[in-house]
Amino acid sequence: MDEHGGMTVREAGKRGGETVKRKYGRNYYVEIGKKGGETVASERGQGFYRAIGARGGQVVKETHGPEFFARIGRKGGDTVKAKLGHEHYIRIGKIGGSTPRSRQKPAEG
Repeated sequence: MDEHGGMTVREAGKRGGETVKRKYGRNYYVEIGKKGGETVASERGQGFYRAIGARGGQVVKETHGPEFFARIGRKGGDTVKAKLGHEHYIRIGKIGGSTPRSRQKPAEG
């Protein structure tokens, strides 16, 4: 709050968001997020998301180093293995190995 007892724009936005969340629930934000995402995708195309994802990934790589991705990938894989078991990887490996894409020449770079 500022010295006159008012709120910053950020504080007011947070308070308003919390009020809406209490009134309509978390799923309200999920639904409007999906609608917004679909609108952006139809207006700008999938390439837009691909481009912003690549830029974000580059920033993360510059900030945390390439080892960061290996570390979080391993952590995620360990979590999935703990929840679904080793058999899950065997099953998805067979599915992935039978797709036409898997028989294509790997991309370079």
